[in-house]
Amino acid sequence: MKPTSIFYLLLIALLSHTSFSQTTVDDPEIKKMVSEVKSENMEATVRKLVSFGTRHTLSDTKSNTRGIGAAQRWVKSEFDKYALSSNGRLTSKIDFFTVKADGKRIATDSQLGNVMATLKGTDSTDDRVLIISGHLDSRASDVMDSKIDAPGANDDASGVAAMMELARIMSKREFPFTLIFVAVVGEEQGLYGAKHLADVAKDEKWNVVAMINNDMIGNSLSSSTLLRDNLQVRVFSETIPYLETDAEAKMRRSTNRDNDSPSRQLARYIKTVTNQYIDQLDIKLVYRNDRFLRGGDHTPFSQNGFTAIRFCEMNENFDHQHQDVRKENNIQYGDLPEFMDFEYLKKVTSSNLATFSNLAWSPKAPTNVGIEVKELTNFSTLVWNAPEGKSVYGYNILIRETSSSHWEKTIFVKDTKIEIPYSKDNFFFAVQSVDALGHSSLPVFPIPVR
Repeated sequence: MKPTSIFYLLLIALLSHTSFSQTTVDDPEIKKMVSEVKSENMEATVRKLVSFGTRHTLSDTKSNTRGIGAAQRWVKSEFDKYALSSNGRLTSKIDFFTVKADGKRIATDSQLGNVMATLKGTDSTDDRVLIISGHLDSRASDVMDSKIDAPGANDDASGVAAMMELARIMSKREFPFTLIFVAVVGEEQGLYGAKHLADVAKDEKWNVVAMINNDMIGNSLSSSTLLRDNLQVRVFSETIPYLETDAEAKMRRSTNRDNDSPSRQLARYIKTVTNQYIDQLDIKLVYRNDRFLRGGDHTPFSQNGFTAIRFCEMNENFDHQHQDVRKENNIQYGDLPEFMDFEYLKKVTSSNLATFSNLAWSPKAPTNVGIEVKELTNFSTLVWNAPEGKSVYGYNILIRETSSSHWEKTIFVKDTKIEIPYSKDNFFFAVQSVDALGHSSLPVFPIPVR
């Protein structure tokens, strides 16, 4: 056997046992931030939102104690409290907009408003944006009944509470680029708040790196099987991007990258970071944009070409979702706080925080990522260009078998080119930038280069 053959056999053996590189060392600041997530804070937020009686999108806007208006003003007041610890970088507003009657779930022309907090980045040359959301509005059995009590504890005060907890913790830190925390409205009436924000982002050409939607993340008990599962959470991601061009479709088909859309890369990123920082929580990657024939506030962002995913609890409880508060046959119906699992909500929120902060401190992704196809070989050569902006410590080469849902191996390199003993026939690859503390960009799938 030739010496070079022996060398490559040894290299294959070594790499086959390589799961992580030295860049996966925990960042102590992220660990500290995760330790600051408090279930009691989020329970207090949920109970406060429930106390407004209803947060139906078309409910009272004048009262200070009941309806969507009171809820909006309270959320903004909490953002303003967080701003006191931000050295002037966190600002908040209620972004009002008008929607026309649609003959469906908007009976008359109405003024709606998303409650937004923007944490300004410290690097004026970095135009990246991260968005995290939960929806503020609630509903009961009749989606058009704006008067009846609609507590909306889990759907979706849980998502709003998680988003607010991130805003509280992250506003005390500095990040290079802009972070937006938003409680959107109009979700139950047709995703109106999210669509408004997604359209603003598109029209103003925001460089949205990722949008994370949290909707129903605080329940661990299934309604049909009484199965309690507080160890898993679903992350939904689209397969084929809504705005895929003909050229992109041709490239997708030729490289078989149907499971490697930008949103899928974000979902895998969440799984990797969660495994690193959060105990006893497994990210269940669900390969569809949302639940069967259903949608959420990430969908308008996906439709506008942005990378977006949805967090959702593993098992929904339909006795406590979109139900009038009542008791029938000794069964309590209604979306009430007593049916939530706040320790589960804490874990899901911690996953959000680890992901959001890791991304917020990451360098930009590598550019022009390619895989050489100059000749037929059982090796694969990856090439790319270093990104602009924040200095890069190195790069992670991510590897998985074609049948795997998540990345299985990581090779760390300093150069912008590498030949690895893995055949492109049998594996998928991606490349991500990494800084000295292990903060990594979203992975980039390579395209063929000659």
